[in-house]
Amino acid sequence: MPTQEKIDQLFTKIKKFQEEGNVMDLSSGEDLAIAIMNLISLEEHFSFTYEKTKDQKYLELLKEVRELRKTLLAKIVKNPQGEVWCISKHLLASIMRLLEVGEKKLGQGKQGETKELFQKAYLLWNMFWGLNLDLIKVQDLPKEEKEDLGINKAQGSPKEEDSPKKEDLRTIKKVTVWDKLGTVVKSIVNCCKE
Repeated sequence: MPTQEKIDQLFTKIKKFQEEGNVMDLSSGEDLAIAIMNLISLEEHFSFTYEKTKDQKYLELLKEVRELRKTLLAKIVKNPQGEVWCISKHLLASIMRLLEVGEKKLGQGKQGETKELFQKAYLLWNMFWGLNLDLIKVQDLPKEEKEDLGINKAQGSPKEEDSPKKEDLRTIKKVTVWDKLGTVVKSIVNCCKE
């Protein structure tokens, strides 16, 4: 569970971010991020279509779409440090896929699986914005919160045996920094829409 000091630091960062005039129109940023997700999807489709057809035009389309995606992603990922650029791209790609699978499950009448997939997509959405608004960093999380996210301390990535089981997801009641970040992102979006 986050300490009050960590929560206060998060809200201090948000206030400073807004006072410095760095407030972006997050509602437009959200729309842009969704457009970027679709461009990433198009890149994948052009790649597979080229492999199936060997038609050069699909490589040319892939190249054009990739350049457009890079240009648009640069409007959100302002100061990429380390691998923030690639992390951001992969977060968006993962969000898109989770949403697509969730929508298919919904069509099959599997609401429980749909909700779980949408919840995971939203968690990644919050990570994407937390990372790109420089509000929170994974290394700032207390150890138990890293464990909640299934992050292996040595590798920095989820381990399957550490991931919560389906039945455990229903019983997790504690609020994590990521939950708080979701509330913050929602508040910023609502503020920007007024």
